[in-house]
Amino acid sequence: MLQVQHLYRSFRGIPAVEDVSFQVDSGEIIGFLGPNGAGKSTTVKMITGMLRPNDGHVFFDHRDIHDDMVAFRKILGYVPEEAHLYSYLSGLEYLQLVGRLRGMREAVIEEKAVSLLGLLNLDSWQHTPISSYSKGMRQRVLIAAALIHDPQLLIFDEPLSGLDVVSSRLFKDLLEILAAQGKAVLYISHVLETVEQVCDRVIVIAKGKVLADAKPAELTQLMSLPNLESVFAQLVQQQDTRTTAQEIVEVMKIRHA
Repeated sequence: MLQVQHLYRSFRGIPAVEDVSFQVDSGEIIGFLGPNGAGKSTTVKMITGMLRPNDGHVFFDHRDIHDDMVAFRKILGYVPEEAHLYSYLSGLEYLQLVGRLRGMREAVIEEKAVSLLGLLNLDSWQHTPISSYSKGMRQRVLIAAALIHDPQLLIFDEPLSGLDVVSSRLFKDLLEILAAQGKAVLYISHVLETVEQVCDRVIVIAKGKVLADAKPAELTQLMSLPNLESVFAQLVQQQDTRTTAQEIVEVMKIRHA
C-alpha cells in the first residue's frame, strides 16, 4: 500500500504542492488528474524518490521510501510521461540494463525480456537500436521495462501516448489483471474517458492541492454532471473552451491595414 502524507514542495518560495495526502491500496487503480501546472509531476517525482519533499512523507507498506531507496525501486514500476531512453541501445539491451539495475538474475532477465518484447510485438525489433523506433514502440519498451521485475507498485504517466488502438486495448486489459493480482496502480492521464473506464477512484489536484478523492460515479452523481470530463472542468474551474476557440478564430481573421 502506498501512503502519501502531507506532501509539501516549493520552488524558490513558490508552492508547487501543498499538503497533498492520499493512499493507493493493493488491488486499486487510482486516477491522478489535474490541469497542466497543477502539481502532478512534482507529486509523482516525490513518490518515486526523484525529488525530496520540503515536508511530508511517502510510505510503502508503512515504511518511509527514503529509508532504503534501493529496496523501494525494486518494488516500483514507473512509466514516465516522456520516453527518455538510451537510444543507442536495442530494445533487448535496454530491458537487460533495467533488469540488472533491479538486481535480477541474468537468465531470468533474458527469458522475461525476450518474452515481453514478443508479447508487445517488438520481437522483430529487439536487436535494433531504439533510435529507429516509433513513438509507440518506445512507449511499449517503457511499459515492458516497468513490468519486467514484477513490481508491487506501478505508476503510469500518460501510458497510452503514441499507442495504437490494439496496444491501447491491450494495456487497459493488462491494468485490470494487474489490479486483480494485488498490484497498487497510480494512473496519470488527460484522457478522462479512459480514466473513467479503468480507475476505481480518482484524485483531482489543482494549484498544488487535492480538490477531490472519490469514485468516478460518486463524483458525477454528487455534482449532477454527466461525465468525469465535466466534473474535472468544474472542479479546476477550466476556461470556457468553446468561447476561447471562437476568440482565437476571430484573431485569425484580423487583417493588417
